Amino acid sequence: MLPRFMSLLLVLVIASTAVAQKPEEKKPGDEMIEKYLAKETERISQKVFDGAKNLDEWKAKLPRLRREYMDMLGLWPLPEKTPLHVTITGTVEPEKESVVIDKLHFQSKPGLYVTGNLYRPKKVEGKLPAILYVCGHSEKGRDGNKTAYQDHGMWFATHGYVCLVIDSLQLGEIPGIHHGTYGIRPGTREEEVSKRERSAAGQSGRLAPRGAVPAARSEAATLGAETRMWWQALGYTPAGVECWNGIRAIDYLISRPDVDADKIVVTGISGGGAATFWIAAADERVKCAVPVSGMSDLESYVTNKIINGHCDCMFLVNTYQWEWTTIAALIAPRPLLFANSDADPIFPMDGNRRIIDRLRKLYAWYGKPELVDDYVSKGGHAYRPDLRVAIFQWINKHIKGDNTPLRDVTFQPMPGKELRVFPEDKDMPKDAINGRVDELFVKRAEVKLPETGRFEEWKIETIQTLRERAFRHLPARIEPARTEVILVRGWNHWILSTEENIGPTLISPKWLDQGASKTGSLLVLTPRDDKGGDIPDWARSVAADPDFAHRLEPRGLANGEWTHKSPPNYVARAHAVLGHTADGGKVLDVIASVRHLASKYAGKPNWQVIGRGQAGILAAYAALFEPSISEVIIIDPPTSHRDGPIVLNVLRVLDIPEALGLLAPRPLTLINAKDKAFDRTAEIYKLAGAAEKLQRK
Repeated sequence: MLPRFMSLLLVLVIASTAVAQKPEEKKPGDEMIEKYLAKETERISQKVFDGAKNLDEWKAKLPRLRREYMDMLGLWPLPEKTPLHVTITGTVEPEKESVVIDKLHFQSKPGLYVTGNLYRPKKVEGKLPAILYVCGHSEKGRDGNKTAYQDHGMWFATHGYVCLVIDSLQLGEIPGIHHGTYGIRPGTREEEVSKRERSAAGQSGRLAPRGAVPAARSEAATLGAETRMWWQALGYTPAGVECWNGIRAIDYLISRPDVDADKIVVTGISGGGAATFWIAAADERVKCAVPVSGMSDLESYVTNKIINGHCDCMFLVNTYQWEWTTIAALIAPRPLLFANSDADPIFPMDGNRRIIDRLRKLYAWYGKPELVDDYVSKGGHAYRPDLRVAIFQWINKHIKGDNTPLRDVTFQPMPGKELRVFPEDKDMPKDAINGRVDELFVKRAEVKLPETGRFEEWKIETIQTLRERAFRHLPARIEPARTEVILVRGWNHWILSTEENIGPTLISPKWLDQGASKTGSLLVLTPRDDKGGDIPDWARSVAADPDFAHRLEPRGLANGEWTHKSPPNYVARAHAVLGHTADGGKVLDVIASVRHLASKYAGKPNWQVIGRGQAGILAAYAALFEPSISEVIIIDPPTSHRDGPIVLNVLRVLDIPEALGLLAPRPLTLINAKDKAFDRTAEIYKLAGAAEKLQRK
């Protein structure tokens, strides 16, 4: 039976699991988390075309889907189209070719420079169709990866097209970063950019950690100094930058007097294949699209771990948990050739077949099955003559109405240096933001506090937004955790089940199962430590009765710990591709565990939660969604989600000080919270008329 007191104490802490390990080592939670991710993939993969069963249903969903798509790229509301400031820095006329190449740059946003080469026929009569060629990951250093794709620009220009080949963010003349959550690769220009930005941050404070708590770090903090897991918290992806740069490149193309605005095509391979999908799905001015080796589906990416072969520019933040083909479906019914290779290890054929089969069904709904097709070349991840010919013929057919058989033509490549937009380092623009665009591209929330007397209305609205934007993965009704296994070692170690294939550990004093009762029974959540059943010193100092406490080890800890290998950070990145994060899952573990205990000890409807560092913030979020949690105590709270815990899109809604303020009027105690950021929390409590319920010690 239950003790007489009506309050139990729930203490949550998450310790760092950043332990050096050999590549072949396996962790006890690997099988569990892989099964969980595979099951999530299976569930989401059933939502083909968002569940539409016919064309009418699909068309009815399209307006919402287009908004969601742009939002998941960080492009909703649509950014302002600022002046492009197109500048041609030089022109080249290759010998023996009837082509002119302009070296140019424009700014897709102020300071976000896009460098490119524009290939055009020497003699132009009337308006010509235009190709936007987006580049894959070809390392050409200072020359920019555009110089690796000269043959495409030359072919199109010699066959009556204007072709703009633009550098990508990561491998352009002014490099940015694609590998934020993947982990920066050592020895690359990207690493140089990261080091330079972090060095600048050391003086400006822009990128420096704020309020990190070494003793209580989330998974994000275990993944290496070069990872930027806060991208997930901000809802940022470099895919959004590549998409926006492509949209603005089309703005430039249609402004040219020699371009037919009704005949715009986009194509590219690998990273350029992905960008082709991003741009064509976002911009209906694209009349024909040929992505080459640019997309697989969730089953390939997550279940089969193909995500490990890709950087972050290949993925949007899947907030709305789309089945991946839905992105390509936004292009329908415009002409789309889905081109791939049969021995491409990072775009395997089983995924390709699933995607094209779905797209054929959609185009059949439109009554235009002839406008979608696939082409499969024999070989690995590269262009070959047959693949190029298939691309050229598809574009010629659907843009020019020309079915004439074509052949591949080779051109003498020019030295990359001759195609540089900025010939020397001294020519680089001083106002370029490319290297820190991740800081600026997606706008962080600026939370407007409630007017006097309107706190409850503000709180309800803010929590609803938080639920929709950051915690969509939480079910409408979180069921109490179930007990799966009991291991008795002085304390009772209960293996719970909070979701299928997720088994956190609840540790209870043994006497509780013997029907004993004790004043001030406590619930403590903490990872397993060397003290066995003892309560950590930091918890002992605040717990009302630390000798009789429950402790929870959420997913990813102790017996549930999974492998952290950076790069490629499989578990963390797979979660985002499925629409949530591991830290968000830990919030669910806390809620389900509290409900389990509340059902087991029905005479104790109210619970306290205590957490240290980032774990305390997870406990606070659990309290927002679980009314039986009556009080929260946090020791060493971090000041921003930038330092963790990582919850998807949360920084687009609020940050930690505002989240804690939402707990009002429930009692909240912050210990070692000296940072002035928490003045914001105090202000919210005051507006709620509950200033006395917040204690800062």
